[in-house]
Amino acid sequence: MATARTENPLVVGLSKQNGQVRAQQKVASGPPGIGQLPQNQPFKTPTSGEGGLHQQGSGTTAIRFGDDWKKSLQLPPKDMRIRTSDVTATKGNEFEDYCLKRELLMGIFEMGWEKPSPIQEESIPIALSGRDILARAKNGTGKSGAYLIPLLERLDLKKDCIQAIVMVPTRELALQVSQISIQLGKRMGDLKVMATTGGTNLRDDIMRLDETVHVIIGTPGRLLDLVKKGVAKVDRTQMIVMDEADKLLSQDFLVILEEIISFLPKNRQILLYSATFPISVQKFMSKYLQKPYEINLMDELTLKGITQFYAYVTERQKVHCLNTLFSRLQINQSIIFCNSTQRVELLAKKITQLGYSCFYIHAKMMQEYRNRVFHDFRNGLCRNLVCTDLFTRGIDIQAVNVVINFDFPKNAETYLHRIGRSGRFGHLGLAINLITSDDRFNLKGIEDQLCTEIKPIPSSIDKSLYVAEYHSQSPEGEEE
Repeated sequence: MATARTENPLVVGLSKQNGQVRAQQKVASGPPGIGQLPQNQPFKTPTSGEGGLHQQGSGTTAIRFGDDWKKSLQLPPKDMRIRTSDVTATKGNEFEDYCLKRELLMGIFEMGWEKPSPIQEESIPIALSGRDILARAKNGTGKSGAYLIPLLERLDLKKDCIQAIVMVPTRELALQVSQISIQLGKRMGDLKVMATTGGTNLRDDIMRLDETVHVIIGTPGRLLDLVKKGVAKVDRTQMIVMDEADKLLSQDFLVILEEIISFLPKNRQILLYSATFPISVQKFMSKYLQKPYEINLMDELTLKGITQFYAYVTERQKVHCLNTLFSRLQINQSIIFCNSTQRVELLAKKITQLGYSCFYIHAKMMQEYRNRVFHDFRNGLCRNLVCTDLFTRGIDIQAVNVVINFDFPKNAETYLHRIGRSGRFGHLGLAINLITSDDRFNLKGIEDQLCTEIKPIPSSIDKSLYVAEYHSQSPEGEEE
């Protein structure tokens, strides 16, 4: 993937539409990759209210026993970026070791997943056995694959019923997880996955549930609506997954969650995944999980590949400091966090006035606009995204190599999830925090709680800390 510097010449032509504060970009001459946005893999968002029903298998050719099936795989380009031990410190298992359906294996390999990560090694065989799981692992280490692979393996596509539910706290994460499940199961034949979230047309969801649905992925409020109306029949659901479980078990969602579980059969399997687990999770576990298998891969809280710095500034110096960072850093894509929706929109406007391309997203935007911004940013149509903590949960955009806390967060949990938007799946990333005098005690407190070090920002940042082109990997996986 070509990386591009952020100081591309732009003609400022503001049009504040749908969270996309745009600036018209001049065509830059020079070597390939300079003045060009990253060309990411396309992300196809579900249509029809973004809660679509997806059927796989039209045109899927049968694979006969004895075929050399690996020859027919359509593999993506190999990712040669180095990866940290967060994802490479495995036991040496292969996906074939788990006796998965060949069609599912094909989907896994065609996603570019070569070997299971540590959380996948620990989780997949236990989930396949039907046992409840409480899993704690770092952001961006493969938790989605850890539950989606056994979920898809255990489906019986001949049964016309909802067999699995995945609950997530945000609409964007629901769309992302549904897309991954569709891609993993694209060779499985008649798999039907439905994404459903608040902010979309309830009637459309009701009509879709008249047809066969095997897996529902959605947010708790909408799922409860469908279950209580008797439209989503979950009396034969064998598995329920809670991704970002700490958020789902907060006071915002806990009552809704417990009501959904009351509709499920007694012998259902519950899988909980998160990077942080507060006391509320322990209470839920003792009440609803049956002899759960506990996985804890959090020997340290922060990702090994993320380098953290802080810049001590006054509030009035923040925009100037951000401008300096844009001119000096080699940013592929960046996510910039603010603490309020009003500051998100103001900062996005300022960044565009400075001459840089910028989108923004926050929870008060209409769902249609949020979907569009998420889709376009994921496709690399813009280099910088300003957002609130809406975007801290599970969002996986591989091209993001820099996270900037324009406003420093109040607690360690939020900080951990924010900086985890870069350095995904063992890759390298940069986290820069703009600290005012009011933030200095928070900074020290977060360092202590996370047992990490946030260093003063140097005058020049080594590009090998966060730019893919400055490090490589040999075919055997050894860093060069």
